[in-house]
Amino acid sequence: MNRMPFDWRGLVPILIGLAAWQVLGPERSPFLPRPSEWWTGAQSIMRGKDLAEEFVASLETIISGLALATILGTGMGLLIGGSTLARRMLSPSLEFIRAIPAAAMVPIGVLLFGYDGRMKTAIVVIGIVWPILLNVSAAVARVHPVLLEVAASLRMTWRARVVKILLPSILPAILLGVRVALPLAVVLTLVVEMLTAISGLGGLMIGAQRDYKAGQVFALLVIVGAIGLALNLLLAVLEAYLMRHRTGHGQIHIVADDTTTGGLLEADTE
Repeated sequence: MNRMPFDWRGLVPILIGLAAWQVLGPERSPFLPRPSEWWTGAQSIMRGKDLAEEFVASLETIISGLALATILGTGMGLLIGGSTLARRMLSPSLEFIRAIPAAAMVPIGVLLFGYDGRMKTAIVVIGIVWPILLNVSAAVARVHPVLLEVAASLRMTWRARVVKILLPSILPAILLGVRVALPLAVVLTLVVEMLTAISGLGGLMIGAQRDYKAGQVFALLVIVGAIGLALNLLLAVLEAYLMRHRTGHGQIHIVADDTTTGGLLEADTE
């Protein structure tokens, strides 16, 4: 049964809270301005700077960082989950890097790339790759042994095993890792922009805070929340599309070419 990827009724509590804030909030508060003052703050930002340019800079970092982290995390997860030797050799180094806060890598990123978009993207990737990598490596280790035996009996190449068996089997784990990584990507993008004053919404936000322009800060916060909400909705739609062939009860229907008989092999896996 198809279901909506997002229930807009979930916004009702937020709208009620904003309405109550507007009615009951203190008038002209320097710290907690009413929502009506947020729009005034947004207009002020648009008059002073190109808000669209800063918006695009942050959005590009979030999307590119998430895409690169997905590719890197999936590749390393396949390697670590499918090879005991690789897991033993790489685990200590990966655990060491994972223990370092991503924000602490900003000075190194500046030394390597300078104050530009590449540095922001690199820091975001370092910080968000872990949920994808860990989910994928665990999923690879749980792939049903029968599927691997079938791949061996059909003499599938390594590439065919990955494309026709492993990727369909671990797709839910990849999507789960990406869902966890998405809000982290938004947070890290803002943190890096705040720390380095590179172009982006984070730089605008920290500048407004230093000038005690609370209305602008809250306006930018709403924009950031809208970015996260929109990206999460797009991810839900993509997930529904990619998982449309699942047969139910957590199963995936896999069809692979049988190179020995010229027919097809069909299998269901959890």
